[in-house]
Amino acid sequence: MAYVISEDCIACGSCISECPVEAISEGDIYSINPDLCTECGTCADVCPNEAISLG
Repeated sequence: MAYVISEDCIACGSCISECPVEAISEGDIYSINPDLCTECGTCADVCPNEAISLG
């Protein structure tokens, strides 16, 4: 089950550089490609708004 980004995302960019497989896309609210996500959790660990969780 891939990680997902909720509407609490403030598009700060903290998670993008942490993703080892580049599964996160920018936008008003960032999104995670579930086909690329390896469920490592590094994005959730660095999110200052706690907007990332397992889907």
